[in-house]
Amino acid sequence: MDIKGAAAVVTGGASGLGEAVVRRLVGAGGAAVILDRDASKGKALADELGDNTVFVQADVTDADQVQAAVDAAGALGPLRVAVNCAGIGMASRTVGRDGQAHDLDVFRTVISINLIGTFNVLRLAAAAMSKTDALADGERGVIVNTASIAAFDGQIGQVAYSASKAGIVGLTLPAARDLSPVGVRVVTIAPGIFDTPLLGLMPEDQRQALGDGVPFPKRLGYPADFAALVEEIVRNDYLNGETIRLDGALRMAPR
Repeated sequence: MDIKGAAAVVTGGASGLGEAVVRRLVGAGGAAVILDRDASKGKALADELGDNTVFVQADVTDADQVQAAVDAAGALGPLRVAVNCAGIGMASRTVGRDGQAHDLDVFRTVISINLIGTFNVLRLAAAAMSKTDALADGERGVIVNTASIAAFDGQIGQVAYSASKAGIVGLTLPAARDLSPVGVRVVTIAPGIFDTPLLGLMPEDQRQALGDGVPFPKRLGYPADFAALVEEIVRNDYLNGETIRLDGALRMAPR
């Protein structure tokens, strides 16, 4: 699919992986709606990138707010791309060292934002895409989700996060099958350890140690690496129903 002239909605688009995706798509001639809760960063990025970029403040778990973002993308051009980058992580053991059980509300919150939020965007974006004109090959759009290698190699304290990301992996193929009649593809990326604002808060020696643990290349992933894969997924219409690990061959140890 050609990105030029197509519109996209990118959740978590104001920073980190999402910001890199927005920059990549707009740089390739597309238009983008930045869906994020951070109004300051979202507006600043939209102002920087110009007329083909709009910021919509929204919570991915809110159907009305997400629908507004999808509608805004459709006003920029035919909605062809949706990229789910919004997510959170909260570390807690199933039973803590103090004998306390995992907080159920924390588990619900992580599942709600990471898994239910992803599906909320997927379903609404897919519905909008299904109403657009098909391209010559019958394709109407592509949805790219963000899981994590924690879906496969969850570490101690990641039970909620790993469950939420494993759910995204699990819905990828059936969603792709569901949407095949309307020509919408679904692909998931499972990133390893990436140099995002969250890791930027860590001391440099700890960041270096994390990068050294990656088999090759021995570094943290760059948001640009993620954005480049998103672009390839959009362009390569035979990628569908698959989860792609983007991790430098890293396999996470228990801790």
